[in-house]
Amino acid sequence: MAYALFLGCVIPVREPSYELSVRKVFTGLGVDLVDLNGATCCAPVPIESLDPKTSLTMAAFNLCLAEEAGLDLMTICNGCFETLSKANSILKEDAELKSYVNTVLANVGKEYKGRLAVKNYLQVLHGVVGLDKIKKAITSPLDGLNVAAFYGCHLLKPSSILKFDDPESPHVLDEMIEITGARSIPYLNKIRCCGGLLRGVQDDLASKLARDKIFNVSQAQADAVITTCPFCFLQFDLGQLEFRRRFNETYEIPVLHYPELLGLAMGITPNELGLHTHRVSTQNLTRKVVRPKTSVDSNMLGERSVS
Repeated sequence: MAYALFLGCVIPVREPSYELSVRKVFTGLGVDLVDLNGATCCAPVPIESLDPKTSLTMAAFNLCLAEEAGLDLMTICNGCFETLSKANSILKEDAELKSYVNTVLANVGKEYKGRLAVKNYLQVLHGVVGLDKIKKAITSPLDGLNVAAFYGCHLLKPSSILKFDDPESPHVLDEMIEITGARSIPYLNKIRCCGGLLRGVQDDLASKLARDKIFNVSQAQADAVITTCPFCFLQFDLGQLEFRRRFNETYEIPVLHYPELLGLAMGITPNELGLHTHRVSTQNLTRKVVRPKTSVDSNMLGERSVS
């Protein structure tokens, strides 16, 4: 089982633990991830809003790389998932646009053929690897941990194209959380936007949306927030430093990418998952679920978070 891995722009430069945890978890589950040489920005919604044809062409270039590798494309960013899925769907159905895009791509020796599928990594875990196989890989169940699932907008909508889950009442991430032994708890306005794409445009509104979300999660007494999107992660992880500085509000709620949570349940150490790179410390959370076997492991749990 193999997929072409699309990392996107944000993850490699700002969230190394996300990439690290994905690679370790998928390797542990027997899935090969193939890196795409020369991958570029997916050309997300802001670029699409300025120049749809350029956005389509940039997305198609990345799709060509996966086609050349003979593999379906797996994304670990919600924005990349939405952009690449949308481009793939449009170009498969619109011959005129496909011809235009291929005319441009011919300048760099590429041709989009429309022979692959774009999948989010949760689709691969839930629908391809399967819950039974994942259950067998769980060696350190996260019993007693209460966490708040956050799906993110671009994992669910537009649902007619993404076909991931029920956009109004999603359940896949909750199921994936509970397979680790943790409990996915309800909280107010669970599927409301985090405000991430408003950064740089309406910063106050972006901050308010994230702040409301963290407040609601704190009221539900969650031990952590579990995200699937690098922008949502930044809104909640880095955002908590902003809330402390601007509003004198201290929450200290750890924010984990789902593969980090699954990695802990699979017995991968916090240090191996790169949890010490998070802005909000994960130490209290890992102490609840990880029992150090040696002094080395104790030192791993004692790593300082990066502020």
